[in-house]
Amino acid sequence: MSSIKNIGIITSGGDCGGLNAVVRGAAHMAIANGIGAYIIPNGYAGLYNLVNIEKLTRLTEDRVDSIHSTSAGSEAGHSRVKVSKIDDVKKYERIKEGLAKFQIDALVISGGDDTGSVVVDLSENGIPCVHAPKTMDLDLQTYSVGADSAINRITEIVEDLKTTGMSHNRVMVTEVFGRYAGHTAFRGGIGADADCILIPEVPVDFDIVYAHIKKQFFRRIMESDVKAGTYTIVVAEGLRKSDGEPLYDESAGVDTFGHKKLAGAGKYVRDQITQRFKKDPDVPDLMKKVGMFVEKLNEVPEVREVVPGHLIRSGNSSAFDVNFGVEAGGGAVELILNGIIGVTVQEVIDGEIRYLPTKKAIEQRHVSLDMVAFYEKQGYCFGRKTGKYTPKFKENQGVIERHL
Repeated sequence: MSSIKNIGIITSGGDCGGLNAVVRGAAHMAIANGIGAYIIPNGYAGLYNLVNIEKLTRLTEDRVDSIHSTSAGSEAGHSRVKVSKIDDVKKYERIKEGLAKFQIDALVISGGDDTGSVVVDLSENGIPCVHAPKTMDLDLQTYSVGADSAINRITEIVEDLKTTGMSHNRVMVTEVFGRYAGHTAFRGGIGADADCILIPEVPVDFDIVYAHIKKQFFRRIMESDVKAGTYTIVVAEGLRKSDGEPLYDESAGVDTFGHKKLAGAGKYVRDQITQRFKKDPDVPDLMKKVGMFVEKLNEVPEVREVVPGHLIRSGNSSAFDVNFGVEAGGGAVELILNGIIGVTVQEVIDGEIRYLPTKKAIEQRHVSLDMVAFYEKQGYCFGRKTGKYTPKFKENQGVIERHL
């Protein structure tokens, strides 16, 4: 029989879709097992300051009813705090004291690779916890809450921007989150039928991008009966320059996990394309043929960049993320009650709770270049000379993977 009487629920790192489903799943499973579930507010900052908090919210059935799985963000709140970097030699003892104050025996913690690294740290320092994977970046070794919701938002935004692109004959560039992996740009771009997708995994040759623009964008305008066309690019914020370095906002410093803020990928792409429009002698001829050319006022097509930023992680959760979130939260509680800690919930299939060591789960996963080549064969541009795609075949033995 488990000695667990109460669990604490923490969400940490960035907000995204599906997190409230994790909270509900963990709470409902705790209630079903006759144990208490409490929200520890504001991520690891709240955990560290638990000793000074007067009261925690217990997730009774009535309180859980007010938490809506389809709402993005988290009822438990967030902070970006790396516990090991707290300047307090007794920080782990302080955290244990706070947990003991509220008779909390173990933690369900939902977050990405940074959050997961703290799960490992806490577990190694005698604080029992299980990790429910969460990151819209989709770069963990398992599917993570938030990814599907973010990809759907990107798809909607890029698709919507086509109307303004068509109205003005513009090239529309959308910069999206993802840090050093391009999954959200890749899948969001495919979802929106984007023409070009630029990701950190593929060094970009802008001459190749421009050649693709000339082929597709110019063709659309010339073939249109109203001489209207657009071209869409989705670029990951971690786009690497020709020297291999990402575009950092040097004025922003670093967060507590040591990450520099990435910024400017959309503007960089816009500038690269605009420069080529201005140097290309074929562009004025095109503009004249379709009746757009006005000397000194309208000589080349416009390139506009859009950075939807936090709109991608806000709003609503997809049904897929809600399902996975409920499973991850509930599965985490069952693991705790069975003495399996320091692990990450991978999936729940046919009632079987599958898990990975958290150290393994948080290893960064990048976009497969074989998948890039698969889509390149269909005409998508990734800013490189098209890779060779040779189809491979394998009979599936019923193994289900949640990677998108």
